[in-house]
Amino acid sequence: MEIPQIQELLRHANIPAWLLYDFRHSNPIAYRTLGLDAGKIATRRWYYLVPREGEPRKLVSPLEAGILDRLPGEKTVYRTWQDREAGLRALLDGLGRVAMEYSPNCAVPYVSTVDGGTLELIRSFGVEVVSSADLVQETVARWSAAQLQGHVEASERLMRILHEAHVEVARCIRAGEPLTDYALQQFMYTRYAPAGLAADSPPIVATNAHASNPHYLPTEAHQTPIRADDVLLIDFWARLDAPGTMYADHTWMAYVGARVPEQPAKVFRAVADARDAAIALVRRAADGGPSLQGWQVDDAARDVIGRAGYGDFFIHRTGHNIGEEVHGEGANMDNYETHDLRAVLPNTCFSIEPGIYLPSFGVRSEVNVYFGGDDVIVTGGLQQEMVALLA
Repeated sequence: MEIPQIQELLRHANIPAWLLYDFRHSNPIAYRTLGLDAGKIATRRWYYLVPREGEPRKLVSPLEAGILDRLPGEKTVYRTWQDREAGLRALLDGLGRVAMEYSPNCAVPYVSTVDGGTLELIRSFGVEVVSSADLVQETVARWSAAQLQGHVEASERLMRILHEAHVEVARCIRAGEPLTDYALQQFMYTRYAPAGLAADSPPIVATNAHASNPHYLPTEAHQTPIRADDVLLIDFWARLDAPGTMYADHTWMAYVGARVPEQPAKVFRAVADARDAAIALVRRAADGGPSLQGWQVDDAARDVIGRAGYGDFFIHRTGHNIGEEVHGEGANMDNYETHDLRAVLPNTCFSIEPGIYLPSFGVRSEVNVYFGGDDVIVTGGLQQEMVALLA
């Protein structure tokens, strides 16, 4: 985002300045906000102050004096620690408040990247630090039309790979060939690169009780056979293998048999109803209803699962923001792990993925929802029932 746009955000938020700070790439938000190359060496502390009015200012080490050179503003070079503290005090002179990547009580850890010692130092100058969480949403969470198109394409490619995986499970079971969760994971993952996809890790493939661990991940050393009559959960995510592309992240459920038994079908129905209730709330906002905050979407899904009698078995938030990383920095659909008061902004995307995790098996249904402000796009397919793989 360009500096004049950031300054307009500061004026709208009535915040005098935004102090962006990094040490050893500890603050990826700063790099994305300012359009800096995160691949450059950054072993020393740098500061970039964007005031509501006037020219930005820089404070950098002589060892990496050019790290902010692509950005406008006067540069000050510090040498000793005393120089740095004096320079920082001068940078903040006359400012009563600044925004930084900080979240009170670490309520939103995704935007809480500035260390406590730095916060103490800023406050020692008589400057109040406020959270940049809403500014971050504006600068790094909004998608362009091209990024939305890339997300949709990534989702469609992932869904084709999922279909191939389902066919492979059915083939192995019918042929009596051994198949494990790890083997199926690798079957899918090795298809990513030829499909033009990239991901930070392979899919989650889990059966039965393993599916009740939301972050179960099979490995070569720890793998479990996939057998007839298993409940099968596959959680898979990727983005197009190109710079600046956005992730797609989906979860689908299947049953390794000809007909889904009554209890898994019932649990899946409760999960799907919760998912659809959350989507419906987002659609109402797009149709001119009241603005949304992340916690409200979580409540919509959680209420359905609670009324179905499974409230104690829904053990994570309803959804997370999605961006260039699968877990982005925008509003999460969360009133469980955190109380996310951030607004759901137009041109942002997030998952809706309620789940029920019983001792014997777990169920999750995950779609991605792009909120365009006056429209809603759902990717990943609205699964209506478990897929019976041997039907």
